Amino acid sequence: MKLHEYQAKKLLSDYGVPVPQGGVARNPQEARTRAAAIGGPVVVKAQVHAGGRGKAGGILTAHDAVAAEQAAGRLLGSRLTTAQTGANGLPVHAVLIEQSIAPEREFYLGLLVDPSRRRPVFVVSAHGGTEIEELADRSPEELASTAIDPVTGLLAYQARGLARQMGLKGALAGRAAQLMSALYRLFVEKDCSLVEINPLAVTAGGELLALDAKVALDDNALFRQQELSALRDDSQLDPLEREAERTGVSYVKMDGSIGCLVNGAGLAMATMDIVGLLGGRPANFLDLGGTGDENRIADAFNLLLDDPDVRVAWVNIFGGILRCDVVARALLRVYSERKPAVPFVVRMRGTNAEEATRLLAKSPMSVLLEPELGAAARLAVAAATAPEQTRKDAGR
Repeated sequence: MKLHEYQAKKLLSDYGVPVPQGGVARNPQEARTRAAAIGGPVVVKAQVHAGGRGKAGGILTAHDAVAAEQAAGRLLGSRLTTAQTGANGLPVHAVLIEQSIAPEREFYLGLLVDPSRRRPVFVVSAHGGTEIEELADRSPEELASTAIDPVTGLLAYQARGLARQMGLKGALAGRAAQLMSALYRLFVEKDCSLVEINPLAVTAGGELLALDAKVALDDNALFRQQELSALRDDSQLDPLEREAERTGVSYVKMDGSIGCLVNGAGLAMATMDIVGLLGGRPANFLDLGGTGDENRIADAFNLLLDDPDVRVAWVNIFGGILRCDVVARALLRVYSERKPAVPFVVRMRGTNAEEATRLLAKSPMSVLLEPELGAAARLAVAAATAPEQTRKDAGR
């Protein structure tokens, strides 16, 4: 679960990490009041769950309270489209009004879970700001990382070493090490999957300041973080992803045209990989999981078909605990209710696969049945690129 910047900075401040003076505003008048209380130049920052706001016009500078009110009026109620949001962008319901700071130097500081190392990892760089993604691609040697043993936590020598790798010395390096210790406590105590400060700035007065912040919480631990869970902003989620959460399936909207309904995350990833290998693009990641009754599976089919970008539906099931015939019955039920025009490619192996095949073969629904993975993938990619009338004919 992602937090907005103003929520993340409140958490950082609670743990002793210095942040600029500021506050959230949900209407232009409130923005003016906030800016007047700060005094002097401020920045007006759109609050969306995406990076790249500055390049997309989502961060505006205002020299006084009146200008802050005008800037907030331009942002509030709009949809901000960045490199991370997709073409539809995300709605702006709040802005952060914050003291404008001219940093002397900028750094990158992040803490995340590294699955390959199975532990939290600090990532730092002597260069921070809007170009950090390009830096990671262009000069990965500019980023340094240190894995933290969960048993010992962040050790003092590790924090000092990270500060040195950022190019900090003396008292400033000591303050950076203290800041890292605070970040690690926040990370553990609040069940975070990501805490990121970019940029971490050195001000003209020689102080460290978190100019921007991102915090993401582990969804599996939200039951322990009721107060933070209440901060969830569903307006920042794709409507289909919200419905998937209600249904109880794992769903992520993607930018392709091949709708994939699969059971098991590993098979789902392999399904998307082979689609990409053959020149297609998946429209989603949709994992039914290891179990599921007919109603939940029917809901998942409806979720897939509600995506207007889906040109073909590929059902790839390996039946274990989840029986193939249950999936087939759910599909036939959805077909009888909706009569979808998109063609279906169905691959089923495992428990009751033969019964599922018989059910689909004798139904009025036109289905491309293919038990071999590679052949089924080629059928799905071909159907996605076929002319519209051909696809409609295949779906009848």
